[in-house]
Amino acid sequence: MKPRAKKLRARDLGLPFKGQTGPLNAITDIAGLTVGFCTLTDPARGLRTGVTAILPRPGSDPQPVWAGHYALNGNGEMTGTHWINDAGYFIGPVLITNTHGVGAAHLGATEWMIGHYADYFAKEHAWAMPVVAETYDGVLNDINALSVRPEHALAALADLKPGPVAEGSTGGGNGMIAYEFKGGTGTSSRRVALGGQDYTVAALVQANHGIRPWLSVLGRPVGELMPEGSFYAKESGSIIVILATDAPLSGLALRQLAKRAALGVGRGGTPGGNNSGDIFLALSTANPGPMPQFAPALALRPELNIELLDDLYLGAVRSVEEAVINALVAGEDVATFKPPGHICRAIDTGRLQALFA
Repeated sequence: MKPRAKKLRARDLGLPFKGQTGPLNAITDIAGLTVGFCTLTDPARGLRTGVTAILPRPGSDPQPVWAGHYALNGNGEMTGTHWINDAGYFIGPVLITNTHGVGAAHLGATEWMIGHYADYFAKEHAWAMPVVAETYDGVLNDINALSVRPEHALAALADLKPGPVAEGSTGGGNGMIAYEFKGGTGTSSRRVALGGQDYTVAALVQANHGIRPWLSVLGRPVGELMPEGSFYAKESGSIIVILATDAPLSGLALRQLAKRAALGVGRGGTPGGNNSGDIFLALSTANPGPMPQFAPALALRPELNIELLDDLYLGAVRSVEEAVINALVAGEDVATFKPPGHICRAIDTGRLQALFA
């Protein structure tokens, strides 16, 4: 299998992000969690989109993935969250794509779940309720062509692997713009000690939010210092954040963790504009076990004391903050589809590096 190409990352520029990262500084620092992409690019057809897949738990037997959800601004979609709010878990993968691709990706994920958990779906009255989130890529992609199909979700799921995560114009991040620079997929992680144990919390973002004047990097007004190429009159984008941890957390704690993604996004300068779908999911890979309907009447799961989670929250905020900048640093110049004739520029990494020299 061909290895993914390594792109420049924010820390390669000397940006002094705080906190200890995992070995990959990626969401795949969570053991067992895998990420896959299907990236669709054909500029002649106005095609620049894709699907990103995250599978928290390996194996062919479904197990609940404990989770919590939070929407800072709801101008967007993340399927499956009503059940997450009520039950505190989901099963299967998480997919991220473009706004008009949610239905196709949902169908592909459902097909994958029926096949991957074949015994469960054949023998039980099982239902599939995949988590599929979106952001709008209609500036760089002909979104109305409905190019994302179920087979592209299946291709992203077939690409699932551990190891380094390709950032920038990958998967669902292919057609994204953040702070009027080329945006997309970004990831980062933090190591945290709690109660004498080491845990990891990590983020993967699909960054498609903000306008140039808002952009702040580690307190520097980068958007004001790099105003060239700004073309939005107002914000019209979104950001999806997937926070993952191996720490054992209650449903309440996971919902609280998901809220902290808003603080990490806000560190980049956005106030969460009205046109933005800022939707966040926090999940834990701890406490594997049977589906609740097959579990004993008394559920016994270890959970960290919510009074002791401040360092985990801080790690989440820092990982989201860095993941957004990693998405920007991995960008490249791309021609716009609507309106045609413009160029969405990548952030000037040389100038960014010089600000922190």
